[in-house]
Formats: sequence, structure tokens, C-alpha cells
Amino acid sequence: MDSDDGRSPRLSVTAGTDTRTLRALPGGSVRVVRAWQVERHGAPRDVLRLVDIDEPVPGTGELRLRVIAAGIGMPDAFMCQATYAFAPPLPFVPGQEVCGVVDAVGDGVDVALGTRLMAVTSFTDGRGGFADATIAPAGSAYRVPDTMTSLDAASFRIGYSTAWIGLVRRGRLEPGEWLLVLGAAGGSGATAVQLGRALGARVIAVAAGPEKLAFCKRMGAEMLIDRTTQSVPEAVLAATEGRGVDVVYDPVGGEPAAAALRCLAPGSRFLAVGFASGEWAPIQVPDLVRRNSSLVGVYAGGYTRAEGEADHEALLALAATGALETFATAVPFDDLADAVGAVADGTVIGKMVAVTGQAFRGEETT
Repeated sequence: MDSDDGRSPRLSVTAGTDTRTLRALPGGSVRVVRAWQVERHGAPRDVLRLVDIDEPVPGTGELRLRVIAAGIGMPDAFMCQATYAFAPPLPFVPGQEVCGVVDAVGDGVDVALGTRLMAVTSFTDGRGGFADATIAPAGSAYRVPDTMTSLDAASFRIGYSTAWIGLVRRGRLEPGEWLLVLGAAGGSGATAVQLGRALGARVIAVAAGPEKLAFCKRMGAEMLIDRTTQSVPEAVLAATEGRGVDVVYDPVGGEPAAAALRCLAPGSRFLAVGFASGEWAPIQVPDLVRRNSSLVGVYAGGYTRAEGEADHEALLALAATGALETFATAVPFDDLADAVGAVADGTVIGKMVAVTGQAFRGEETT
């Protein structure tokens, strides 16, 4: 046991081959961990505070992970602002998805300590992943292949599983069909661009500015539309010879969604995935009826564990072939509040992942 900052002694903790340090309260009775906590609602940079909290304890059906890396998404920003449907009561630790090492399990959980997993955390009750240790339901934790880095694993589960559910299970995307992806340079949109390409679709990416469009091209988009300088409906109808697109993947909502609704092909499917703009797509039912189009909701949490496992293995198989390219950018844990703020501002390209400074089997996460 040692001390490096004068606040409290530290304990060295080893989970399998993953070594971490955790502070202990005076007397050594209860361990505490670093966490980014929200105590009042507002802009992420204003309300996220780096504090020490009691180490979380897993309950029945739960496991605890020593966090190596934590993915940062728009829902985390919305939680700070109290505009997310699943925002927990104050105070809370945000952070939906992580990669970490299991160091404790609750009753009914049969997972070996030291196992590295990617997981969706218990963020809905305030025990999110922006911390040195977090809690996840065992049913929301999935295996990480030895060949996958913790940085990539922390940004894999939510984005790719949602894209798979949207494009495969709900959208029934077929090879050769036209797929329009809104917000294509963000973490959610980029996964849909890559998966759509891997499924054989002709992918049109909508983003803002040349830097984001260059990223979309690298992700595999066949056609690029700069929404700041081009009319999305005009560009789409020109590319498709007036027919329109077969599937729209919409994690944005608002005006971008309204524009996409004007270029649907007959029999098309509009996938309502999210509302990064702050509002859902402004659907007009008569417009759908005239085109025999369908509005399709996409919610990754609505499937069984068996279905989730099948989807996960299918995605890992694609990743192993190189069809799903990594696009995660590491952010130091101390800079997490600024990173969430950047996501809220819409300036991030790809996916940002906060790294705690810990490693698994000596891997580099910075």
C-alpha cells in the first residue's frame, strides 16, 4: 500500500492479468474509485465532475468490471442535460458501454474473475462506465476476442449491435439496395455505413463538411452528400435516377430526417434509430402511405440474450474479416468531460473512447 497524492493510501488490485490501483478511505475500510459524476443537469462540460465514490458492489445477476476503456456517445451528453429517456436520478455516473476485466460477481453469475468483457453498464440506475469500476448486468456483457483491443471493444457493442438490428433484423436490407445513412461521420452512423457496405448495399453517407465526408468514404460509402452545401433529396434522386433510397438509417432526427423522408423509394423502410438533433424524425403518415413505405423502430434492448449472442457472433465474424474497420479515438480519462462536450457539439468524427490508464495483458490503450 502506498500514497501518491496525499489524499489517501492506494491498494494494488490484480484481476487476472490486469493490474490497477484504487484508493482506500482512511482506515482502509471501504475502497473508493475515480468517477465522473453528474450532480446537477446542464451542459456536459459544466456538470461532469471528477470525484471519488464508493466502489460499486454487484448485486444478484450483476458483475463488476475494472474499466479499461469507456465509449462516449450522444446519450451520455443527453443524460447530462436530462433529455434522455433513460436518464437516471441525480447524482449519477454516466457511461453506457465499456471494456473491462471482471473482478467481482453477484449471486447467479457464472463468469470467471479476470475475464475481459465488453458490456452495456447499469447506467440507468446511475452506475455507469465513466469510472475506474462499474456494474453491468451479466446479460449485457459479451466476449471480447483476443485479437480485439480494449479500445475497439469499448466502442463495439452498442453501435454495431444497433446497426445489425436496424439493417438486418428490422430493415431487411438486401444486397444492391440503396442505403442512406444520416449522421454518417458519428459513432452510430459510421457503424451503419460499414455494415451496410459489408452486406452489399450501395451506401450514401450524409455528413457536414469535407473532413467528415472523407471519413465516410474511408468507412466505405459509395456516395457522399455534404448537407451544408447540397440538397439531400436532390442529390439522392439524381444518384438513384429519380427512384429514391430503399432504406434510411436515421440516428439524427429533426430536419435531416425530414429531408431524407423526401427521397424514399416505393416500398422503402425508414429506420428510426435516434435523435441526435434533439427531436425524432417529423413523420407525416400520408407521405409514407403514398410510397408504400414503412416507419420502423430500432431498439437494441428489445431482444433476448440468445438473439443478442447470435448477433454478436455474426458481427465478430465480420470484424475478423476486416469488414468492420476500427475508428475509435482514445481520450485520457481526465479529459472525459471535454470529450462528452465535443460529442454534444457535434464536432467529433467517429467514436471517442476514454481510457483509464489501465491495461490488459500489457496492451497499449493510449
